Amino acid sequence: MANNKSMSLSVQRYRPELDAEPWWQEFSVPYNEDTSVLEALQFIKDELDSSLSFRWSCRMAICGSCGFMVNDVPRLGCKTFLRDYSSLRIAALDNFPIERDLVADIASFVGKLEEVKPYLFRHDPKEMDTSVPVEEEYLQTPQQVSLYKQFSQCINCGLCYAACPQFGRNPEFLGPAALTLAYRYLRDSRDQGEEERMPMLNSEQGVWSCTFVGYCSEVCPKHVDPAAAINQGKAMSALDYVKQVLPKGGDQ
Repeated sequence: MANNKSMSLSVQRYRPELDAEPWWQEFSVPYNEDTSVLEALQFIKDELDSSLSFRWSCRMAICGSCGFMVNDVPRLGCKTFLRDYSSLRIAALDNFPIERDLVADIASFVGKLEEVKPYLFRHDPKEMDTSVPVEEEYLQTPQQVSLYKQFSQCINCGLCYAACPQFGRNPEFLGPAALTLAYRYLRDSRDQGEEERMPMLNSEQGVWSCTFVGYCSEVCPKHVDPAAAINQGKAMSALDYVKQVLPKGGDQ
């Protein structure tokens, strides 16, 4: 890291075996035009305080590991640069328990992703028999792919949960990323899981708990637009309700 300039960083610390509550520690970090927040934290760990804990992996805005609150805004550390700030205050993601320093405990978030069953459902037993060679491809038109492609770009960084006031008030709310994931599969022409997923969208903790603040879409680093997915999920939920109350064909 070239030592052209320096910036003061205020970093949230919390070591559960020592601290009753989080506190702040100041560091002075050298930086240049290309220094990211993640690199600044790595400099602190390598040169100033090796006890600092934070999560990271790819450094290319793909893995979603390095989510932090940067000046109170959820951001990826690898995609946020010191050149855009005069001072920095870095904390663990909001709306999650703090495991240690800048490491948020996102177990509940991962559980919600699993809860919406993020995989393709097929109901033909022959298709599910892995001992039988696959004889048929499930081709899709570009138009069919366009219905869900944007919503399949989520990297599970959790920034949308840190930005979601409803999740902050109600941790049971399925939340932006999980509902977007459910919607992504519901719009996939290969999927037959509507019967399994619609009860989740319709539930008290589903799409109707969203108050459509839209901040989740503002902070999404991959422009997935979870607010749009949830809003379109509400339309699907309303249509599903109409289907449930209308008489079936031939019924009186």
